[in-house]
Amino acid sequence: MKNIQIQLDRIERLTLLGAKKVLTFEDVALLTGLSRSYLYKLTSTNQIPHYKPSGKQLYFDRDEIEDWLKQNRVATVEETDRKATNYVVTGRR
Repeated sequence: MKNIQIQLDRIERLTLLGAKKVLTFEDVALLTGLSRSYLYKLTSTNQIPHYKPSGKQLYFDRDEIEDWLKQNRVATVEETDRKATNYVVTGRR
């Protein structure tokens, strides 16, 4: 019974998280899977977009976090092969 309650609590947290546009530190840790200590390092070195309206509590914009997560995309082997073939055939990238 206790395990079921834990699972229900987790489902509820994730459901509520899906509806939020402004996220807390805990929300971002849950959303990204990053550890709290690494997330703290990212905020303290200004490597992740965040807000401090009261000078203490951190908040994050969901869209900015999702964009941050999707930076530095790595091309698939197929995409790289297609670019290489195109370059050899046309001489252009």
